[in-house]
Amino acid sequence: MPEHYFSADPGVPFEREAFTAELWGHELRFDTGSGVFSRGHLDHATAVLFKELEPPVQGQFLDLGCGYGVIGLAIAKAVPLANVTAVDVNERALLLANDNARAAGLASRFVACLPEQVPSDQVFDEIWSNPPIRIGKDALHELLLTWLPRLAPGGRMVMVVGKNLGADSLQRWLGEQGWPTQRLASSKGFRVLETRRA
Repeated sequence: MPEHYFSADPGVPFEREAFTAELWGHELRFDTGSGVFSRGHLDHATAVLFKELEPPVQGQFLDLGCGYGVIGLAIAKAVPLANVTAVDVNERALLLANDNARAAGLASRFVACLPEQVPSDQVFDEIWSNPPIRIGKDALHELLLTWLPRLAPGGRMVMVVGKNLGADSLQRWLGEQGWPTQRLASSKGFRVLETRRA
């Protein structure tokens, strides 16, 4: 069976590759690696998310499916009053994300960990995600229904999803589950969706 970036411990040899990106006016350097999503570059979907949305203001943030930490570290860099928890099942991604946080001087406000390491009573003002659509619809639905209830009252989740990967049906499904979701933007084949907690 081929291994994927959402494998817990990818079997491919670990080779690092760095790149630099300007996100919300701040330059950040990222170490990436083999066996981790979007090695060596900022993926198109996440680039759309940054282009279409302004940085948040303050609060407790969750970077869901963080990879090597691009979204969460951009928030921590742009928002001095942000505290970011980043989760992924790929242990290589978590290693890179925490290394990138230390290198950027953001480790005091950013931590990447396995989902089960997040305290069960911790809630978040906002969840940001380029979700792992390719884990399959059932697994994705379970993932979202696990984390959406962790939003604080009035909180929101923002995510970017490819139109061809089911963004519009996902938006409808979330509404049917009692999580009203609207499209904030559409660009280059991607939808930016916002789900609000009532």
